[in-house]
Amino acid sequence: MKSTAAHKPWLAEFILLSALWGASFLFTRLSAAEFGPLPTAGVRVIIAALFLLPLLLARDLWPELKRQRNKLLLLGMFNSGIPFACFAFALLSISTGLSSLINATVPLFGAVVAWIWLKDRPHGLKILGLLIGFVGVAMLAWGKASFKPDASGLSSGWAVLACLLACLCYGLSASFTRRYLSGVPSLVIATGSQIGAAIGLCLPTLWLWPAKMPSATAWLALLAVGVLCTGIAYVLYFRLIEKIGAAGSLTVTFLIPVFAVFYGAIFLGESVTPWMLVCGSIIFLGTALSVDLFKLRRH
Repeated sequence: MKSTAAHKPWLAEFILLSALWGASFLFTRLSAAEFGPLPTAGVRVIIAALFLLPLLLARDLWPELKRQRNKLLLLGMFNSGIPFACFAFALLSISTGLSSLINATVPLFGAVVAWIWLKDRPHGLKILGLLIGFVGVAMLAWGKASFKPDASGLSSGWAVLACLLACLCYGLSASFTRRYLSGVPSLVIATGSQIGAAIGLCLPTLWLWPAKMPSATAWLALLAVGVLCTGIAYVLYFRLIEKIGAAGSLTVTFLIPVFAVFYGAIFLGESVTPWMLVCGSIIFLGTALSVDLFKLRRH
């Protein structure tokens, strides 16, 4: 009898991608504490662009990137620049586990944006899934969304809103890509969007650069999030799309919080409350219904 891995040769890459994207919350928190949110996001996309550019050139895809440059510049800000800055800001005041659970709502926002923008109206269980998912988010945010500043002058309420704005940006990016960049090679979209985000964040990064040079730990964390969690993760994601399709690759969302919570508990001493687990389960159920995960599993 063949093993599960033999039946699913993509499984190792699927788990590795989940682990890398789960680690992005840990690395972002470590770097944002010293670099600040905008410089963290700016250096992250610069590192990712420098990593992906040689791969793009090796496949002779630069002419295609130049043809799509205006769209990729806009996509880069909404798919990388703004979300990365939002999560870097949020992680200054909320845990990596909480932020990763909110990040799991990206497919919900994607479905709503596609419904409004592309008239891709959900039906039946998908609508129920959207309602369940957003109820889960409301429950999760209710006990955390305090707008009273803490000792550092930050508040968890603004952090939660920043995470939700990032998820909305991801949802907008998905519909934008589907409408205006359909048929464009994935590597072109990935590299071009990182270059676009780097251009868009260049001036804010320089303007808000920390007066005190960040530590070696912060630099290593930023290098890791740029190369491992952005550059290599994109390559793995595109390989998965080729092997199991976009819908199957989307289910990586469900494993990311597992790794993020684990890393946060081990390396940062973060606690996981029963309420977070309950709300997370509701969010996962709603997301699963909204993206037809159960139908996908049957196939």
